[in-house]
Amino acid sequence: MIIFVVPKNLIMVTFPNAKINLGLNVVSCREDGYHNLETVFYPVALCDALEFAPAEITSLNLVGLSVEGDIEQNLVVRAFRLLQKEFQLPELEIALLKQIPMGAGLGGGSSDAAFMLKLLNEQFKLHLSDVHLEAYAAKLGADCPFFIRNKPVFAAGIGNEFTPINLSLKSYSLVLIKPDVHVSTAEAYAHVACQRWDVPLKEVMAMPIEKWRQYLVNDFETSAFEAHPELAAIKQQLYDAGAVYAAMSGSGSTVYGIFKDKPTVVFPDCHLFVSDL
Repeated sequence: MIIFVVPKNLIMVTFPNAKINLGLNVVSCREDGYHNLETVFYPVALCDALEFAPAEITSLNLVGLSVEGDIEQNLVVRAFRLLQKEFQLPELEIALLKQIPMGAGLGGGSSDAAFMLKLLNEQFKLHLSDVHLEAYAAKLGADCPFFIRNKPVFAAGIGNEFTPINLSLKSYSLVLIKPDVHVSTAEAYAHVACQRWDVPLKEVMAMPIEKWRQYLVNDFETSAFEAHPELAAIKQQLYDAGAVYAAMSGSGSTVYGIFKDKPTVVFPDCHLFVSDL
């Protein structure tokens, strides 16, 4: 048994970032109740802040955006318990500043969990490879492993089969809009049509970004926009403001716009984030 001894005043910090979906094709329904899909995960600069320090008992202090539920069910604590069980890690006082909205299609909870695994691995010198970390992350959620390497990927299966993609949007700016709208994942999948696109996603991603508006689709938008017209209105406003591409991320309810130049956009009563890609 390895017992980890660390100074009580040692504080370890990391900054889990969000992702957006570039396109989302729900390809088929599965017998196990899940759906096969194809999408591209792309990391973006909107971040939470996560830190921990040794303590007598494990606790989780949440600040920023509201997060509901028992702390032991929080993905950050579950990630910690997963490694603690195998490596006998000490108890921790954990603090999480939430800036990535929950249930927004941005992968905030999954990112927090993956970055917790990476920080534990680094600080306690567990010597886990990325492959091993991805295996642990997969136990916490289908998209959690993406945040281990945190690079653009083509995702297939249930969103858990990754292929690296040579894609950079660094010359563009990003606007994220999160209105006070909740789109449940169950509701989104219940109303989505399962059908493979005529032009496969990989072919669309090879096109110039100016053509994405015509070919790059999020299959969840049809039902989400019908139930929440304000989401469709936000997408149109982003195009009106000069976006070269705009879409809903994941199953919602964040809508993003990609711009050649950083725009001045005002959306009252919405969470707004603007950054370089």
